[in-house]
Amino acid sequence: MSGIEEFYRKECVPQLIEEFKYKNTMQVPRIEKIVLNMGLGEAVQNPKVVDAASQELTMLAGQKAVITRAKKSIASFKLRAGMPIGCRVTLRKERMYDFLSKLVHIALPRVRDFRGVSPAMFDGRGNFSMGIKEHIIFPEIDYDKVEKVRGLNISIRTTAKTDEEGRFLLKLLGMPFRT
Repeated sequence: MSGIEEFYRKECVPQLIEEFKYKNTMQVPRIEKIVLNMGLGEAVQNPKVVDAASQELTMLAGQKAVITRAKKSIASFKLRAGMPIGCRVTLRKERMYDFLSKLVHIALPRVRDFRGVSPAMFDGRGNFSMGIKEHIIFPEIDYDKVEKVRGLNISIRTTAKTDEEGRFLLKLLGMPFRT
């Protein structure tokens, strides 16, 4: 069991039960999965970009990235159905907790002029999504070997029913929210 998962079970669950008055520990919100996504618009002109981004995302997640393909053709973007346009990884269980720990304790503090994550990035059902402009904030990415600095979308899916529960859960796990 990873350190942040053990912290969740021993420290966060009792605090969540006390805060929201749950009757059963199975009602306590938990993180289901974390999805990392890179959209690559420039892949239309240069398909080799997808391979480089896929390798970088694989290094970040510790799990092989899946290349996503266009569902529809869009003539104005010169995009055909089936063309590779991005990559994504879905993390669960131990890898998910390892990535969350890395994000909160290592990557976010490395962001220039970081003042905290906006608490308004919840979707109304307790799920949290954020975008990172530079994927090079993660220690696995070697800056010298990166061709182009890309953005990264991170979606954290929780079992929380409301944004308030999800926000409290992520705050307990160390997510630095802006006040």
